[in-house]
Amino acid sequence: MATTLFNLCARKRTIHRLKVLLLSNIHHFNAASTSQFRNFDAPIPSFSTHFRNSRFPLRFLQSWNLSGGTTLPMRQFSDHAGDGGGEKDTAAESDYEFGKSVSFELENEVNGVSSLSGSVVVKNDDTNECNSEVDDDSVECNSNSSSSSIGRDELENNSNNNNQNSEEFASVALRDPVELYRALCDAKKGAKLERSEGEVLLEVFNYFAKSGWASNQALAIYIGLSFFPTAASKFHHFFRKKCPADVARYLVSLGPSDSAVKFLFPIFVEFCLDNFPDEIKRFRGMVEMADLTKPHTWFPFARAMKRKIIYHCGPTNSGKTYNALQRFMDAKKGIYCGPLRLLAMEVFDKVNAKGIYCSLLTGQEKKHVPFSNHVACTVEMVSMQELYDVAIIDEIQMMSDPYRGFAWTRALLGLKADEIHLCGDPSVLDIVRKICQDTGDELYEQHYERFKPLVVEAKTLLGNLQNIRSGDCVVAFSRREIFEVKLAIEKQTKHRCCVIYGALPPETRRHQATLFNDQSNEYDVLVASDAVGMGLNLNIRRVIFNSLSKYNGDKMVPVPASQVKQIAGRAGRRGCLYPDGLATTMHLDDLDYLIECLKQPFDEVKKVGLFPFFEQVELFASQLPNMTFCQLLEKFGESCRLDGSYFLCLYDHIKKIANMLERVQGLSLEDRFNFCFAPVNIRDPKAMYHLLRFATTFSQNMPVNIAMGLPRSSARNDSELLDLETRHQVLSMYLWLSNHFKQERFPYVKKAEAMATDIADLLAHSLSNANWKPLSRGTRGKPKAEKGEGQPESGNAVVLKTGKHSYLRPQALSKLYDRRRQDKPLQVDQSKKVAA
Repeated sequence: MATTLFNLCARKRTIHRLKVLLLSNIHHFNAASTSQFRNFDAPIPSFSTHFRNSRFPLRFLQSWNLSGGTTLPMRQFSDHAGDGGGEKDTAAESDYEFGKSVSFELENEVNGVSSLSGSVVVKNDDTNECNSEVDDDSVECNSNSSSSSIGRDELENNSNNNNQNSEEFASVALRDPVELYRALCDAKKGAKLERSEGEVLLEVFNYFAKSGWASNQALAIYIGLSFFPTAASKFHHFFRKKCPADVARYLVSLGPSDSAVKFLFPIFVEFCLDNFPDEIKRFRGMVEMADLTKPHTWFPFARAMKRKIIYHCGPTNSGKTYNALQRFMDAKKGIYCGPLRLLAMEVFDKVNAKGIYCSLLTGQEKKHVPFSNHVACTVEMVSMQELYDVAIIDEIQMMSDPYRGFAWTRALLGLKADEIHLCGDPSVLDIVRKICQDTGDELYEQHYERFKPLVVEAKTLLGNLQNIRSGDCVVAFSRREIFEVKLAIEKQTKHRCCVIYGALPPETRRHQATLFNDQSNEYDVLVASDAVGMGLNLNIRRVIFNSLSKYNGDKMVPVPASQVKQIAGRAGRRGCLYPDGLATTMHLDDLDYLIECLKQPFDEVKKVGLFPFFEQVELFASQLPNMTFCQLLEKFGESCRLDGSYFLCLYDHIKKIANMLERVQGLSLEDRFNFCFAPVNIRDPKAMYHLLRFATTFSQNMPVNIAMGLPRSSARNDSELLDLETRHQVLSMYLWLSNHFKQERFPYVKKAEAMATDIADLLAHSLSNANWKPLSRGTRGKPKAEKGEGQPESGNAVVLKTGKHSYLRPQALSKLYDRRRQDKPLQVDQSKKVAA
C-alpha cells in the first residue's frame, strides 16, 4: 500500500510539472488581446537593451504577448547585470524559443522521469510505464500495468485541477500590468503561501535582481545599474506583502526563469515610477549632464565655419610635417599644435629663425613675441577662442591615446581655422573621415612615402657591443636598461654615448640630441628609450633594438608593432649625414619579430578619446552635491554616454591625485580639477608630496613657495641623478600651476625658471659623466646614508643631503607601514628578553 501511494505521489508531481512546462505552448492568444502598457519615450536610445532592434527602448512593451503567442526577435537573457557579450547560460530559455513548440527534458525527481518530446514516460519502482500523449487540450495516460482504483481517481482529480490551474494562469498572464500593480497597491494583505512556494518565489526575485536584461531595460526609465539591486529588493518586499494567491502560484509555476522576468518587469516599472521619483529625476539629470554623444555639437562656432581639412598621411621621415609647416608660415595667422614641448620649442625656434614672429605656449612656458600672429603650442594648450587662417595638428594618430587622446579630438572638433592640416600615420584616417562627415568639413588627403625605404639588416649584432658603429641608436625600454647599455658600450668600445629618456627635461633632451648630431665631438652613439620616437631631429644611421619586450607594470609584453615602426622610422633622414635608414636588433631572437612588425600595415583605429570639460563635470556635480571629487569622477565614468566612434580616456592617475587631495580643505571644484591635471609622476612620492604641499598652501590663500634647495654639483651616483630629475619635475609642476592659476598665487615663477635651467644643466653634465650602475627597483631612491644622514626627522620623512643642500623627502606611507610591522615583532622580542 505504501509503495502504491508513493508512486501516485510521484505521478501527481510529474503531471503537475508537465502542465507548467506546457503552459507556454497550449495557449495562443491574439496580439489584439494583449494588454496595453504605459509608453516610455526615454530619450536614451544608445543604451543597450540586448534586443536586435535597438530603436525602441521600452515601446516594445505595447506588443508583448506574455503567454508566448508572439515570437519576438530577442537575444538570450543575461544572468549578470550589465554584461554585454560574455558567455551565455545555455540552460536559460532562449527568447527565440519563446512561443514556439519545444521539446522538454525533465530531470528525474522521484524514481526516474525520462525525457519526453511530445510524450511523457513515467517510470516507477515496479518498472510500470505510463505513456501520456501530449495534446493542446488534454493529457492522456495509458497504463500497461494494474493500478488501484484509488490511483485512477486521484489521477482524474489532478487532471481536472490542472485544467483549472491552466485557465487561472492564463487569466493572470493576460492581466494589464498597470491594472495588476494598482490591485497590488489596493490590497491590504497578500495571500499566505506555503513554505515551499515562498522559497520558489524568493528564487524568482533573486533571478530578477540578477537579470542583465532587466537592469539594462531599467536604464530606459532612469533606474541606474547601481540603484537597480536596491529597487529590485524593495519591489520584492512590496510584492510579498501584497501578492494575491493566483499571481503567486503563477510565478511559482514559472520558477526562476526569463518568462518570470518578462512578467514582472512591467509591474516593476510601475513600482519604480511611483516609489522612486527623486532617484529617477536625479539619475536622469546625471545622464543628461554626462552625455558625451555628438561631441561635434559642443563647438557651434567651428560648426558655423566651412573648414578645409588636409590630412598629410605617411610614415616617419616622409616630409608630411615639412609641407604643412610651409603652409603655416605662409599664412597671415596660424597655430601649430604638437604633442610635446620639444616639438613646440623646435617649431618656435625654426619659424623665428626665418624672420616670422612666433610665440610659444606650453603648460610650463609662455613666450610672447611682440607683433606675432603665429603660435607654437602643445595640443592641450590650444585656444578655441581665436580665429586662425591655418592650423596644424601634429601626430594626429594620438587621438587614440588612452590617456591624452581627448586633447587631439578636441582640437580637431573645435579649432576655428579656415584650413587645418593633420599630420600622422594612416591609422586614424577612417575615423577622421567619419568625423568630417559629422562636422560637415571638406577633407583632402595627401599620401606620402619615405624618401628612402627603411632597410632591415639581416645580420644582427649577436649581442656583441663591438659591432656598434658611429651614428647608431640603441633603443631600450627601461631607465635601468638604458644606463646598463651605456655603461657597457663605453666600457667595451671607444664610443661615447648620449642618453635620452622620458623623465629627462626637454632642455636636457635637446642638449643630448645636439651633442649626438654634432660630428665634431666624441659622442657618436645614442642610447634612448621610446621617447626617441617623436619630438627630436636626430642623425641616426641605424636603430638597434636592445630588446623588443617591455614591462607594462604587471609583466613583460612585446612592444606594439605601431611603436616599433615609429621608433625604427627615426633611422635615416633627408639632408643629413645618413639618408639611408637601417634597423636591426641586438639579438637574433628578436629579428623575426622586427621584420613582422615593419611588414604589418597600420592598425585601423575604431575609436578616439574624449574627456569632459570642467563645465560638464560641474553640471554633473550639481546632481551629486555630497560626493568627493574622486567619487564624482567614478560616477561620471559609470553614467556617461558615448557613441560608437569615441571612448572615455583613462583617468586612473587623476583619481589617485584626487584621492590625495581629499585631505586638503578649502579647494573649490575647479581648483581640484586643475590640480589633478598637473604634470606629476604619481609613482614618485617626492613629487606627490610637493603637489600636496602646493595645494595645501593654495587652499589657505597664501602665496605658494617652492621650498626646495638647489644642488651645487652634478650627480655622483644614480640616486643623486634621480633626485635631480625629481627636483626638475617639481619645478616644472610649479610653473604649470602658475600658468593655470592667478600668478599672484604662484609668485616665484622667475626663481623656478632659473632653478629649472640650473638643474637641466646639472643633469646634462651628470649624463655626460655617468659611469655608475643604475639602482635596482628595490634600492632605487635609497642611497647609502652618510653620518647624520637618513635619520628620520619626522614620522614619515628622511633628510637627503646632496652637496651643501638638503631637503625633506617623504617616504611612501605603504612602505612606512610595512617597515613598522616588521619592526614590531623585534620590539616585542626585545621587551620579552628585558622582562626575563
